[in-house]
Amino acid sequence: MKRIHGRTRWGRLAAIFGAAAVTALQCLTVPAFAGFELPPGERITNLPAIPRNMPQKEAYELYDPIIGRNFDIKNLWMRADLRVRPEMRNNACFGGAQGAGGTCNSFGTRGTAPGSGNKGNDMFVQQWMRLGIGYDLSPDVNFYVEIIDSATWGGNGSAVNAGNGGDPLNHNGGIAGGGGNNGRLGVRAAYMLIRNLADVQGLSLKVGRQYVIFGNHSLFGHFDWANTGYSHDGVMLAYQTKKWDSYFGWFRNSESDLGQAAPVGSGGPNIAGTGGQDANRDADMFIFYNQIKVVPGMVIEPFYVLYSNRYGSADNAGQGLGTAKHSNQTRHMIGNRVEVRKGGFDFSNEVAWQFGQMGQVGACQGEQKCLHINAWATRNWIGYTFYDTAWKTRLAFNLDYASGDSRNNTCTNGTNCKTANTFENFFPTNHIHMGYMDVQAWKNMLSPSVNLQARPSARDHIELWYTNLNLANSKDCWYRGAQGCYVFSNANNTKTHIGDEIDVAYTRMFADGKVALQAAYGTIFSGGYLTSTLNQTQNQHWAYMSLWMNF
Repeated sequence: MKRIHGRTRWGRLAAIFGAAAVTALQCLTVPAFAGFELPPGERITNLPAIPRNMPQKEAYELYDPIIGRNFDIKNLWMRADLRVRPEMRNNACFGGAQGAGGTCNSFGTRGTAPGSGNKGNDMFVQQWMRLGIGYDLSPDVNFYVEIIDSATWGGNGSAVNAGNGGDPLNHNGGIAGGGGNNGRLGVRAAYMLIRNLADVQGLSLKVGRQYVIFGNHSLFGHFDWANTGYSHDGVMLAYQTKKWDSYFGWFRNSESDLGQAAPVGSGGPNIAGTGGQDANRDADMFIFYNQIKVVPGMVIEPFYVLYSNRYGSADNAGQGLGTAKHSNQTRHMIGNRVEVRKGGFDFSNEVAWQFGQMGQVGACQGEQKCLHINAWATRNWIGYTFYDTAWKTRLAFNLDYASGDSRNNTCTNGTNCKTANTFENFFPTNHIHMGYMDVQAWKNMLSPSVNLQARPSARDHIELWYTNLNLANSKDCWYRGAQGCYVFSNANNTKTHIGDEIDVAYTRMFADGKVALQAAYGTIFSGGYLTSTLNQTQNQHWAYMSLWMNF
């Protein structure tokens, strides 16, 4: 009897387990099930709602994964590159000690030289690897993902343990012993692209993490000089014809209520702020960019950008009114870019005007926006390439200007501030515009320059570049290429000439252009601004060598 009872009990458990398995099978798979007895010609039609929120053409496997029925190896493609770049910089603060965050003095002690201890000398090696995998589901539907491994040689080590547990043993990207979020593996791009949307020729939609590049990278570029580069999460709608193209995009730059890779919505705060937490504390960017191609040899590119940052006034304002992506602001930008290329002659002009409102602690009550934004910038190049010479020499002249604000460093002291006139540089590739040493952003600056390039052979490229570095407003910051304050100006400063930069760069191409070796050297000769502000007169030196392979 005990034996019969035991078998009955196990039978009931098996029946329960079997019913659960059938239920799970029904939820996870779509095809008709051989174990069910249905009337001839009938199939199950009352399956649960699609749990993945997507077409259920490929079912989840119960045990043995199979290649999706939609996959075709002929539609798969790849791209990749690898770059290794040692870099050095001496006298980063022109003879003085370098402060926190790469600045040469501080906001609270602006205009005071930080001393003569650390000279700001540095040498390091950075490396990146990018692997892109694309799949064309159809001629008009594309899937693309790009993985980036951004590394600094020895960057996994720590001050107390540079050996065991450091970089040689730690390959997951974290700093040995904790501290910092310095993971090296990331996703540079991940999107779906649908062309000829709704059967409208030329209309396309790109959704996901993507590059945003317009014009000549002055405001929106890939910034591939950096070891990570820019990419943006959002949606880009494009309509392209032979005579004109239009692009409209929405991008979420910051999400306050939901952490990265959260499984579902939570409504809880992700980024702490001084102004409280609510669902509206995010940062968005809207771009409407156009390219008109009706005039031969010329492109005309009118654009509009809205940057809406709804965080508290003090959440991101540590460097005054010119803080990059200052919190609590609504910034509109309208502008136009024109480029002409005819024969050996080339010319480009870009003008942008920014307006709106911004809040600042010490100037506005609470979270009000009492400051009026009124900023503008212009970029101009004119050059000529001697195509009929052996070296294809090009000589070009440049003039860049971007507005600043004389109250940038004093507006937090309760003064009667009404304006915020420092130009916002957004997400550019500054490295290619205002000298290779990356000491100047398109913010509070006035810089003429002369550029000479030549190609001794199809594989070689030589470049000489002179840039005269100046401030547009003597009392605003000197902003470096990363857009943060490099030097905080004295409240009574009248000097604007930062110095003179000279760069020399040489590039050699190999393997049909798939491999490049580049070396560059630059020097900044100190001007009156550095003498007055930091009481330093030493020159700054910079050099790098880069080996880059791509396919």
